[in-house]
Amino acid sequence: MRTAFDFSPYRRSTVGFDRLFDFLENASRAEQDNYPPFDIEKVSDDSYRITLAVAGFRQNEIDITARQNLLVITGRKAENRNKDGNFLHVGIATRAFERRFELADFVRVENAELRDGLLSIELVREIPEAMKPRKIEINGGSSQTIDASNDRQEQIETRESEAA
Repeated sequence: MRTAFDFSPYRRSTVGFDRLFDFLENASRAEQDNYPPFDIEKVSDDSYRITLAVAGFRQNEIDITARQNLLVITGRKAENRNKDGNFLHVGIATRAFERRFELADFVRVENAELRDGLLSIELVREIPEAMKPRKIEINGGSSQTIDASNDRQEQIETRESEAA
């Protein structure tokens, strides 16, 4: 049974959406690993927060890399807990991980903080001035109307002065 969605008809009738279709196809194919667990929160219209539960990891064991439209969070921990052999059960996961988040255009990482086993990454969307919507004034015949009314007013004044 095929569960993947075929984007071919959309690829044929659109231009410039290749990255979006590639992302959707890769996301549907990728096996989902749930470690470490994370939350994505919309803080305001243009700011977001990603929070990862990284208990047991220190700040120097986590790397955050922001590339164009991609955020990669990697954790590497040396496994030295089992050396002494005193553990009867090891249930706290400290295995290496890599989490990838696709970012929309103009989204940048503003801050990252590790506190109480939670890694919080603040993201902000900053749209350049040239890309923001702007109001366009309609110029058509308004200047001609103003000139015509000025000419008309001058003609009336000229006639009144001639009549007096």
